[in-house]
Amino acid sequence: MSLKAGIVGLPNVGKSTLFNAITKKHILAANYPFATIEPNVGVVTVPDSRLDFLVSLYKPKSVVPTTFEFIDIAGLVSGASKGEGLGNKFLAHIREVDAIVEVVRCFDDENITHVEGACDPLRDVGIINTELILADLEIALNRLGKIEKKAETTKDKEAILEVNVLKKVKENLEKEVALRLVDFDKDELAILKNFNFITLKKLIYVANVDDLSASVGDNEYSLTLKKLADSEKASVVVMCAKLESDLADLEDEEKKKFLEDVGITNSGLDKLIFATYDLLGLQTFFTSGADECRAWTFKRGMKAPECAGIIHTDFEKGFIKAEIMSFNDLYDLGSELKVKENGKLRLEGKDYLMQDGDICYFRFNV
Repeated sequence: MSLKAGIVGLPNVGKSTLFNAITKKHILAANYPFATIEPNVGVVTVPDSRLDFLVSLYKPKSVVPTTFEFIDIAGLVSGASKGEGLGNKFLAHIREVDAIVEVVRCFDDENITHVEGACDPLRDVGIINTELILADLEIALNRLGKIEKKAETTKDKEAILEVNVLKKVKENLEKEVALRLVDFDKDELAILKNFNFITLKKLIYVANVDDLSASVGDNEYSLTLKKLADSEKASVVVMCAKLESDLADLEDEEKKKFLEDVGITNSGLDKLIFATYDLLGLQTFFTSGADECRAWTFKRGMKAPECAGIIHTDFEKGFIKAEIMSFNDLYDLGSELKVKENGKLRLEGKDYLMQDGDICYFRFNV
């Protein structure tokens, strides 16, 4: 299951520095606008101690953790929706992601150029969100211009429904309301899916603070951002991108010691990865054995056959049953044999809703 999160923000707010830390790839992170010209894609491993336990238990020949992609998208500026800066090219890249990570600079530094002259998180968020809203509004207006007349003349039910949904979109965007904050029913969302509206995508803010604020946990800028996020029912991850980038090259023990020395209990990167994973409603199931231990990403609410299909389409087509044990049972009892002896190994059918941490063996026949 290929899932993508796009990192956006104004130029020089720390997007590329954050991306360096996430992917451990040292791309250009220069102190001037548009240092990133093509979107950089990095595959992120989701840390999971459960997989580590399975590896220690089965000692497999190969290990495959669950992953998803972070895409570093070049800085947007005021007027991007009209082509300013590198404008529409990057708005197009944002349309291809599943979720948006909006990096907001929350520290003062006279040595780092700010495209707007000074640090102001609310202003910066306003610029980005306005440009994304304007970009969506342009698409809605263009489509309305093409289909509204058809709906009036043909009385086609599907066309009428589409027009009504697009009018709802238009009304909210003109009020500067992001579409993710608007209530749409299932049928409306099915129509909107075709347009790939940016402001309909799930969003998480990253408050990029200095290293001192990172050790404390907040500063006045990040607290202001959190207040805004609360009003939007969004979440905020506070971190120092520069510090995380420095940490990325360290071994695990060195990293742990470094974090202890600066007074930080958890890596900001880990918090961001988990927060983004949760934001998209993602969970993990496992397949385990002597040949391979592997973590698989699935969306909360998927049934057993759908998850089998993530491994291979034939598994879903010919699904019979799923042999399932929960990770907690295996961890507590210590072996598959003990799980079976205690009646904790289950046979589940087509209607079974997969749970986070399920360890599965799928029976199928094609």
